Amino acid sequence: MALMLKKYANLLVNYCVSLQPGEKLLIESTTLAEPLIREVYRAALQAGGLPHISMSFRDQYNIRMKQSNKEQLQYVDPLYAKAMEEFEAYIHIRAPFNTRASQNVDFEKARIAAEAKAPYRKRYSERTATLEMKRNLCEYPTLANAQNAGMSLEDYEEFIYNACYLNEADPVFCWQEVGTWQQKIVDLLNTKSKIRYKGKGTDITFSTKGRVWINSDGKTNMPSGEVYTCPVENSANGIVHFSYPSIYLGEEVEGITLWVNEGYIEKWEAKKGQRLLDRIFQIEGARRFGEAAIGTNKSIQQPVKNILFDEKIGGTIHMAIGQSYLQTGGKNQSTIHWDMIADMMNGGEIYADDEKIYENGEFLFL
Repeated sequence: MALMLKKYANLLVNYCVSLQPGEKLLIESTTLAEPLIREVYRAALQAGGLPHISMSFRDQYNIRMKQSNKEQLQYVDPLYAKAMEEFEAYIHIRAPFNTRASQNVDFEKARIAAEAKAPYRKRYSERTATLEMKRNLCEYPTLANAQNAGMSLEDYEEFIYNACYLNEADPVFCWQEVGTWQQKIVDLLNTKSKIRYKGKGTDITFSTKGRVWINSDGKTNMPSGEVYTCPVENSANGIVHFSYPSIYLGEEVEGITLWVNEGYIEKWEAKKGQRLLDRIFQIEGARRFGEAAIGTNKSIQQPVKNILFDEKIGGTIHMAIGQSYLQTGGKNQSTIHWDMIADMMNGGEIYADDEKIYENGEFLFL
């Protein structure tokens, strides 16, 4: 495992954020990920970078939410604030102790804390959009996520390494090949202005006129394997059903269906998690889409209730409510960004300017 973590760290530092001498890097995770953090720290120093470490402990967020008054909730960690404003690179390693730990947190307190960080998230969005800040979101295998996936920890470790091409002799070359292949997709989509997703329970159209499709080839997410954009804010019309379950704010949600008119989500329902959905759609900006995407990673074959992996599954589409990515030209603003995923491998179709370009999880022009 030690050798695999070195390989993982080198991919993150030298490919994903391409750390250069003198560049400041914030490495953020939990104490569970210490073995990987150690190797990322080592690789960052070897690259000539200036790494800073931020590790949270078990139940830290919950303790803060329970014990803090308003003034304390509005306090923002100065290391995080400085990094969002000034650092050249940021690696966030997800390594949860318990994926359900925050589901009973006071929603109002969470809102206050989120709003306090909003200006720094805005700077993060602006700086990552222009590549002034290089960033990567990745995963360290923990028992909590292995249990959610219905796997042993050993099997979940292998799942992550396989999804990141770490079992290959040259993972960087593999991701470069992904980038070359996906560029053909974005080159086509960037000549189109109207997209239609059609599948079981789904028939939704939206405009991408003036927007940019992005080739996500592992530099901002590891693993990756998706192409994404942002719909014109008032353009989406129809119904969309998200068949894959997800966990958001520590709560599992399944069977989400949204009814959309002129970009605005007018009605929603979930087979499981309706209460959370009702609360989320009260948040400013949550009732418009901030992203539309197509997953392409065929190394990920099954949902594991983890958005970092599930949204990349080859043969799926996803749409996110809330905050849009500035690099796509999106303008919607919100304190949330929630990706929702639908299977397209059984009768799913995608049309671009009324031409069918995708069927049953495969692009027809490649």
